Amino acid sequence: MMSQLPLDLVRTLLAVVDEGTFDAAAGALHVTPSAVSQRVKALEQRVGRVLLVREKPVRPTESGEVVVRFARQLARLEHDAHAALGMTGAGESTRVSIAVNADSLATWFLPALTRVPEELRPCYELLREDEQHTARLLREGLVMAAVTSAPDAVAGCSVRPLGRMRYRPCATPAFAERWLGVGSGAPLRDLIADAPVVFFDRRDEFQDAFVRRLTRGRPASARRHYVPTSEGFVDAVAAGMGWGMVPATQAERLLDVGALVDLAPERSMDAQLFWQQWKLDSPALTAVAEAVAAEAAEALDP
Repeated sequence: MMSQLPLDLVRTLLAVVDEGTFDAAAGALHVTPSAVSQRVKALEQRVGRVLLVREKPVRPTESGEVVVRFARQLARLEHDAHAALGMTGAGESTRVSIAVNADSLATWFLPALTRVPEELRPCYELLREDEQHTARLLREGLVMAAVTSAPDAVAGCSVRPLGRMRYRPCATPAFAERWLGVGSGAPLRDLIADAPVVFFDRRDEFQDAFVRRLTRGRPASARRHYVPTSEGFVDAVAAGMGWGMVPATQAERLLDVGALVDLAPERSMDAQLFWQQWKLDSPALTAVAEAVAAEAAEALDP
């Protein structure tokens, strides 16, 4: 089907999605809004489906996402071809867009990017998203690759396992003594469901999952703090605001100096991570994938 789609129509659809309105897309393409509207309608007639939800901002339908992803992949192939032919501007960088979860971004992911050869001149656009939702950005064509918890490949993408990111239930010694009976001999399972707790955001499920596993069904306390940055989350736990599931790599230094205690050393939890990327023969994307895999092999549990 894609071979039958005129490239000017496909690029126009992408411009509308990226700019958010037909008028803004017209300005970016240096044509009239009427011309943009006619091109989008012509494209919809060719595929026999509605491709845009005409709201403000405009957003693609499920079928529109397929065409948008194709348009972005086409742009990447075009850029790589120009680079191979020496047709790119002097010093022009290769942009690579990646969705990555906050904990990976705060720990092992940025060192992975430093492994990519400098001669490829990569320029990164990182979108922070929960590992359970990064695959959505791939489906929508907003990123070329993602660190995700989804083992099943998004259509048009390849997938490879990276390893397991370990989380440890931690609190300050004073908090653990006051709220969790540490030192008193009281079982953790009897107290933890009522203790203040720190969550990353409202989609964070680690703390509830840990308490349910420990208590056989109860969720974590309703006394919840939401701190939506990886560093801020750890700082909140270290400040004694509540207990939380802290990435092991961030917890280690605080455990070593006694700023935190591990509430249940035998009950850590793991997040299995995968790398998904577009199936493109792109030198930059291939180099990034190899660098990410190499760093993950050292930083994550197998």
